[in-house]
Amino acid sequence: MTEALLALGGNLGDVRATFDGAIALLCRDGDIALAARSSDYRTPPWGYEDQPAFINAAVAVETALAPHDLLARAHAVERAFGRDRRRETRWGPRTLDIDIIAYGDVQLASEALTLPHPRLFERAFVLVPLCEIRPGRIIAGRRLRAALDDLDAGGIEKLPPRQAAS
Repeated sequence: MTEALLALGGNLGDVRATFDGAIALLCRDGDIALAARSSDYRTPPWGYEDQPAFINAAVAVETALAPHDLLARAHAVERAFGRDRRRETRWGPRTLDIDIIAYGDVQLASEALTLPHPRLFERAFVLVPLCEIRPGRIIAGRRLRAALDDLDAGGIEKLPPRQAAS
């Protein structure tokens, strides 16, 4: 089993409920096990700014899947929650986005997947939740906490825990 770090985001619908459902679906067959989950964070839009705020979170999972198989599973989960990558605006509104940030210490560059994620160190909305669950983790020679210290995390708000459904 290999530890992979995944970033989750979305800004359409009940994103926090979507995250709960997506994590459950991702882990349902035993090839992926949840090791840690961050809090949810409200974050300003990035890239395309004329849209609602996003909710972001991060998870650490243990997986037996190879990186491209994990990516295929992540994309299948996104589709199950209504995402259609072919019809959306880049960095625009979406129900669910699941990015593989790191897969062990694997470095990979293919047409479909680059590891570690090529924009990891530019995105406070990814680093803030990752630092909650793996602050000491080193990716591409950089400690996540130190990388976050180099960015402006203004506007990122930790959300209170969700109330359990009654």
